[in-house]
Parts: sequence; structure tokens; C-alpha cells
Amino acid sequence: MPVLIDLLWLIAGLVALYFGAEWLVGGAAKLAVRFGISPLVVGLTVVAFGTSAPELFVSIGFNTNNLPDMSLGNVIGSNICNIGLVLGVSAFICVMHVKTELLLRDIPLLMIVTLAFCWMLANGDVSLTEGIILFAAVIGYTLYQLVLAKKVKNPAVVSEFEEEFGAEDEAKQSPIIVLILLIFAGLVGLYFGADWLERGGVSLATRLGVPEAVIALTLIAFSTSVPELATSVVASLKREGDIIIGNVIGSCIFNLLCVVGMTAIIKPIASSGIEIADLYVMIGFTVLLIPILWKGSKITRVEGAVLLLGYFAYCGYLYFDRVA
Repeated sequence: MPVLIDLLWLIAGLVALYFGAEWLVGGAAKLAVRFGISPLVVGLTVVAFGTSAPELFVSIGFNTNNLPDMSLGNVIGSNICNIGLVLGVSAFICVMHVKTELLLRDIPLLMIVTLAFCWMLANGDVSLTEGIILFAAVIGYTLYQLVLAKKVKNPAVVSEFEEEFGAEDEAKQSPIIVLILLIFAGLVGLYFGADWLERGGVSLATRLGVPEAVIALTLIAFSTSVPELATSVVASLKREGDIIIGNVIGSCIFNLLCVVGMTAIIKPIASSGIEIADLYVMIGFTVLLIPILWKGSKITRVEGAVLLLGYFAYCGYLYFDRVA
């Protein structure tokens, strides 16, 4: 019964995080358009930052409550989950083609960011200075995306915005007070969602004798990645593979730069439970994307199966090496 209660706290936290993120992003996106900001800019800023809100609130909550292993485990596990599980499941539903600019720009950038983060964590902590560097990098990355999108005209971002929030004219008709209340409700949902997820996760780890880092790398990371998984499954059914790959890579970049950066700015992260093997696995999944995508500019079902098997193998390794 106590374990069931812990799981219920986790589920309640997951639901609150999901709806909190939806309300926050939806309200903020429409409010920005209401004040004359273009859907392109909103899609590359408000929506991009907002989709990392669950990981951000959870990681900040863990770290400020002296649970740095769970804070970093959430980010590292989310990136592993995004590439292994989300892309793997999506590729099983439909073959996903990738645009050239992702191959030439975003995947190399993800590789650089991943290696830089692992180098920072090599001494066991992410300092205030390193947090500032990471967060400054995400601001620079976002500004670069904005400049690039305006130069080459990126209708995909606008199309994705309209599919999610409706046409620009519709967004401008939304009452401001309603949007402000929606943003507030989203923040409240994220706050309590992170708190409930932490309560259930910490209690479950203690009760089952599982290291906190393992819970964060698996269960907590999976929970905060559920929105990406749900969105990707829907996009797969619509045969929108390029959007899935772009969203996953963007989410991984934001997790390392924005989530870790802001968390370390609020309070430096000193971890002892994250092992070098976890960083190697995250690097390995990132490196694996390069030959898969370069080979045919797509992810096939067989390659999706390889990603899925790799993800479940990592979860099995965590269980047998650190739990059993």
C-alpha cells in the first residue's frame, strides 16, 4: 500500500506537470501573439522554452531540496529517454526523414553541448559560473535560430504553431485576462507537479532501497519526457517525422543548456550519485544518431528498434548494477 501511494504521487505529479506545461505554453504563446509578436518568433522562443518547463521545475526543485543526484539524473535520463525511447517508438510507427539543416547544424551542436556538459560535470559539480555559461549559450542559440529562421523563411515553425494554437488571427482574439489566468494556472500546475513528483520519487527510492539517481535516471526522466513522447506519437501517425526529430534534438539541447544552466545559477549542483557510465550512455546515444541519420537522412524501423533496445538495455544495466 505505501508503494502504491508513492506511485499515485508520481502519477499526480506527472498529470500536473503535463497540464501545467500545456497551460503555460498555450497562454504565453497566445499572449505574445496578442501583443504583436509573430508566430515564428513565439514558436522559437516561448514554445521552445516552455516545452522544457517540466524538466526545469523538477530539476530546480530537486536541487534546492538538496537532491542534486536526482536533479542531474532527471536531465541526463530525459536526454537518453528522448533519443532512445521517443525516437525509437516514433520510428516504429513511421520511417522518419530528416532535413539537411538538422544534419549540418543541430546534431553537431547537440554533440558539442553534450560533450561540454560532460566535461563540466567531470569534477562532480556544475558551478555558478558554468551555469551562467550554459544559460548564456541557450540565449545565443535561440537568437541564432531567430536570425536564421527569418533569413531562410521557416514555414514549418509557423505551421506547427497554427496546428497547436490556431491561426494568428484566432490567437489575437483571446481575452488577455483569460491568457494571464492560464499562465498562472500553468505555473501553479508545474510547481505542484514538481513537488508531487519529488515526493513520490524520493519516498519510492527510500522505501525500495533504490539509489535516488537511478529513480531520477529512469522513472522521473520518463515522467518528464511523457509530453514529448505523446506529441511524437501523434506526429508519427501524421507522418511528420522531421518535426519529431527536430523537437527531440531541440529538447535535448534545451535540457543541457537551459535546465542545467538555470538550476546551477539558482544553486550550484554538486553530485556524487551520477556515474561516468551514465554520461557515456548519453554521449553514446547522441553519437549513434550521426551514422543513423547520415546514412540515409532517415530513421528506419530497424534503427528505431536498435534505439529502443539500447534504452531498455540501459534500464536493465541500472537495475542489475545498482539495485539488484
